[in-house]
Amino acid sequence: MSSQPLVLAVPSKGRLQENATAFFGRAGLKFVKSRGERDYRGMIAGVEGAEVAFLSASEIVAQLASGAAHLGITGEDLVREQVADADSAVEMLTPLGFGNANVVVAVPQAWIDVRNMADLDDVASTMRIRQGRKLRVATKYVNLTRRFFAQHGLADYRIVESLGATEGAPAAGTAEIVVDITTTGSTLAANALKVLDDGVMLASEANLVASVRASWSDEARLAARTILSRIAAEEEARTLREIRTLMPQAAPAILADVDTRFGARLPLGTPQPGEVLTIHCPVKSVFSLVEHLTRSGADDVTVSTPAYVFRNANPLIERLFARIG
Repeated sequence: MSSQPLVLAVPSKGRLQENATAFFGRAGLKFVKSRGERDYRGMIAGVEGAEVAFLSASEIVAQLASGAAHLGITGEDLVREQVADADSAVEMLTPLGFGNANVVVAVPQAWIDVRNMADLDDVASTMRIRQGRKLRVATKYVNLTRRFFAQHGLADYRIVESLGATEGAPAAGTAEIVVDITTTGSTLAANALKVLDDGVMLASEANLVASVRASWSDEARLAARTILSRIAAEEEARTLREIRTLMPQAAPAILADVDTRFGARLPLGTPQPGEVLTIHCPVKSVFSLVEHLTRSGADDVTVSTPAYVFRNANPLIERLFARIG
């Protein structure tokens, strides 16, 4: 067990693979396929004890749920749909900023009096009483639909599993409403459908997911620490700017509350007047802090974006190890 490598499962094709490769690349983690682009196994350059498995999004979820993969990139919608006890099987380590989409309940635009799930419940009850049949819901998200409808007390419906374009089911007469995934809503609108006001089941995006059920060997843990430290360092760098200037004479006074006022920190401590002052500041507070410094005598203030910021405290590693022990 101590020498079992870490398996990182990533999408094998399409936009998700491109975004995943770019995400890891920004963190200095380059995927290498030794046998060419069609190879479904690879490695991460410079990271010992790690393998990359290129799989479909659904396969990634299955591998994480079974423990065959340690880490994986996949959408939260697939995890919540395919894994009944998702929170006990996996840990969502961090959202990745791509693959954004919502799983929604959409009804015909012609249903002008149906605006929310309570209205939909009334429609379903009326349909059962007057027509003797249940409201039909076309979807690929069977488990998410059942859980969401149960939360809203809606029981008079039946699911029509969709194998093709779900949004076309009402027009084809195979269902009255749909539960589907959408990014902009334009496809739903083009099919004369509207999203209920409270009909967003899940705001999903691609996540870095860890398997709690995997066999975490010493080698796998070490590789995970390397990978997550680089990812956290890149994420940290992306959210802040580094401000540098010569320490003005009044600096001790003007720096007294930069943490509380601007959310900034002095990574190298407080220098003496005339020495270089380095401040790490959240992006949103940069210009306010620069104005504060210049009003206090700072000159030649420069602002730059660091490539990486490594810290001893790493929330990703802490979250992972808290789950796997």
